[in-house]
Amino acid sequence: MKLINQYLASKLKEERARRKWSLDKTSLETGVSKAMLGQIERGESSPTVATLWKIATGFHLSLSHFLAPIHDALDQKENNATKEALNKVHEISNEGLSIKTLSPYEKQLGFELFELILQPGFESISAPHDKGVIELVTVITGVMEICIDGKWTSLSKGEVVRFSADKPHGYRNKSMDITIFHNIIHYS
Repeated sequence: MKLINQYLASKLKEERARRKWSLDKTSLETGVSKAMLGQIERGESSPTVATLWKIATGFHLSLSHFLAPIHDALDQKENNATKEALNKVHEISNEGLSIKTLSPYEKQLGFELFELILQPGFESISAPHDKGVIELVTVITGVMEICIDGKWTSLSKGEVVRFSADKPHGYRNKSMDITIFHNIIHYS
């Protein structure tokens, strides 16, 4: 099992136990099926980024809470992990979307920072995050479209947009090249 799956499985079990939530209760709170939650906890399934967001939102926690913290990855260095393996510990890649933690959530700062890579032709619609969550997206390379309040808007390299993420929103890449963007997520 990949390190990220092991970490996610343990964090999901830990959060359920802390709240004394059954799989049924967790499914109800997150919108993720009981079967999928069980598979994740057993390390039998790698969730999509969208599923991981649902889990984080259902628990009212940051996304990076469920990704192996960077300091844990650095601790692994002493166990002869390669630099490539360290980078993969806090990265999820599937369905044409990769997300990598650049700065995990810290309560005193109130935000986390991710790098996302959209493959050509990929579209992702995100369910609403908790009330008060704000996203700030900066395009690093390529061109993308972002859906805010049901309207798609094009963004190019260097352009920035900030929006309330407590309603449905989305990202898509209609170009033939990858798009890389940074996303700051601020929690109220």
